[in-house]
Amino acid sequence: MKKYLVVKFIFLSLMLSAQEQLKGVVLETSSGKEMPLSGANVYWLDSSIGAITAEDGTFTLPYKFSYNELVISYVGFKTDTIIVDENKFVKHVLQASDELDTVEITSRKQATRKSYLQASNTFTVTSGELLKAACCNLAESFETNPSIDVNFADAVTGTRQIKMLGLTSPYILIATENIPAIRGASQAYGLSFIPGTWVESIQITKGTGSVVNGFESIAGQINAELVKPTTDDNLFVNLYGGSNERLELNTHFNTKVSEKWSTGLYLHGNTHQKKHDVNDDGFMDMPIYNQINVMNRWQYTDPEKGFVTFINLKYLNDEKQAGQVDFNPETDKGTTNFWGSEINSERFEVTTKLGYVNPEIPYQNLGFQMAFSHHNQDSYFGQNLYDIKHNSFYSNLIYSSIISDSRHKIKTGVSLTYDHFDELVNLDTYERTENSVGGFFEYAYDNLDKLTMTAGVRVDQHNRLGFFVTPRFHLRYTPWEKSALRFSVGRGKRSANIFAENQNMFASSRQVNILNSGGKIYGLDPEIAWNYGVSYLQGFNLFDRKADVTFDFYRTDFQNQVVVDWENPYEVNFYNLEGDSYANSFQFEFNYNVFEHFDLRMAYKYYDIQTDYKNSGQLEKPLVPKHRLFANASYETEVENNSQWKFDATYNWLSAQRFPSTDLSPSQFQMQNKTPTVATLNLQVTKVFSPKFEVYLGGENVTNVRQDNPVISADNPFGSNFDSNFVYGPIYGSLYYAGLRFRIN
Repeated sequence: MKKYLVVKFIFLSLMLSAQEQLKGVVLETSSGKEMPLSGANVYWLDSSIGAITAEDGTFTLPYKFSYNELVISYVGFKTDTIIVDENKFVKHVLQASDELDTVEITSRKQATRKSYLQASNTFTVTSGELLKAACCNLAESFETNPSIDVNFADAVTGTRQIKMLGLTSPYILIATENIPAIRGASQAYGLSFIPGTWVESIQITKGTGSVVNGFESIAGQINAELVKPTTDDNLFVNLYGGSNERLELNTHFNTKVSEKWSTGLYLHGNTHQKKHDVNDDGFMDMPIYNQINVMNRWQYTDPEKGFVTFINLKYLNDEKQAGQVDFNPETDKGTTNFWGSEINSERFEVTTKLGYVNPEIPYQNLGFQMAFSHHNQDSYFGQNLYDIKHNSFYSNLIYSSIISDSRHKIKTGVSLTYDHFDELVNLDTYERTENSVGGFFEYAYDNLDKLTMTAGVRVDQHNRLGFFVTPRFHLRYTPWEKSALRFSVGRGKRSANIFAENQNMFASSRQVNILNSGGKIYGLDPEIAWNYGVSYLQGFNLFDRKADVTFDFYRTDFQNQVVVDWENPYEVNFYNLEGDSYANSFQFEFNYNVFEHFDLRMAYKYYDIQTDYKNSGQLEKPLVPKHRLFANASYETEVENNSQWKFDATYNWLSAQRFPSTDLSPSQFQMQNKTPTVATLNLQVTKVFSPKFEVYLGGENVTNVRQDNPVISADNPFGSNFDSNFVYGPIYGSLYYAGLRFRIN
């Protein structure tokens, strides 16, 4: 009986201790409004017990009466220590480290935030960074970021593609609010379907991602957090106009429907109707297009009961026309009069996020994500026809809790995916269904002092990929003050959508061949790769000003890969890897606050990407620069009477890139083995008249760098040598733009 009472007493004591948790929220001030601050460090003074704030700024950590001084810190903000003499909800607003007491606009928060405490190599690009460029859509949101490479996929469609660690976007999990968004049919053009003004912040994770978000991530993860109806402006208007006669309008309308419900209507439209041919090759340097994009977003918040819900309804219609200047689709479509292309996309999406935090046990929460999308694209590229219909369903149930205390966290759950593809490639039809059911478990240890670790594993049963296991691991160690040494390793597996991901190949006269290996996706086997990474971040003071340096190295090893082989100028061949394929990426980055209100960011990046080709042996991946130099400088004047000037400049230098072989082409169509080097400079000036109104003026590629002859055999586009894929630099030349932003809180 005594033993029973002792055990019962210990059990009750542990339960009471576990339930004694301090809850709170950390905020920042932006444009006069309080906004959640995610990734802030919250810990008890002189202890190793703490937490990192979630996306909504909230935190929970163990509470004892002996704890009475709570430290709240974030890089770029003043560190505060507050007295906590009882267990009640804590609400605290951090101030930017150089914010003046008399200034109402907090514009000096770090535009790109790096955490010294997270296990993964993740950094957050805030709205301040996004506003350094015109940022008309997500594809254009990375111009001031050295970790993401942005280039045009071809010389015809105007499509921008991004790369991370030297690998293209299909190897990156691109999500909106942690729901996979750019995949399947939307892979080629989907980044241009997310307007920049809809994006509140972007979280970029290098290397393998979390098992919670799926098994497809190989090179990293990009997550775009959208603006919230409760924190966005009641009215926001962004008007943009470019010297190329591109026009764009964004409007946000947000209102509080009831005490717990808020809604926002977000409208985006852009148009470009001017045919430009600066290099006089007969082809438009950029397509003409129209896009209408609408999102209706609902937010339900009940903090007393612990519920938060988001419901998004989206509709998109995007129409592009590319090709020769004289092409008229009404008379020339399907003929050889003039070469032209039309790409018409229509997309509908419904997404929901439901979150529940147990008010009695705040470290226990339950989340549910669901998304459905219907994507229909009708397109042709000269004589090549490509249509795709893609219906997709995704759901993810996540349960989070702790073991003993907040240093030991767990996440577990199940996910379900369904994709149906119906493709028409010239005269061939490809139809398939993919579905999977998976479960995951992730354990995180975080003492906020020296060590943070995240270890996860997921198992999935896929109707075409079979049963497989996906392990992932992240480790952060702090050897000394303001430092973070990170290591990661993980496995990824994915289906290659060879046509949707390589639509640029249709803008050529190449013969498309699939070398069937007996697999279940176009006759090919799935792609499988391991990613290994190590990163070191060190913050320090240089001449009494803040600075930090980052070194990171990542290697991706493919166990299997669907090789896109266009080393023969008359063919593009898809086949499974026979041999080795790897991507090595090294990056050095230096950030320095040179003097008050002036920040400098410089980076150097090195790529070594090799693949074994069937008939060519091991070669560097084409059109990937081995070396890249990057620099960004930003200066802001003092705020006077709510008025301020902002200046930004971004410089990029790319080394020579390997061209695919053209040895079999006639001499007049043969290219050099390497491209010339490319250097571009972007500038922007912003005048803030008040928290409600600002105007901006900028220039892209102001040095007017242009690639010569981006289209091979432009004068005979229906001949066997026509190809628009040898693009390594700007085609149009200089582009200047102006715009205004108006908001009512």
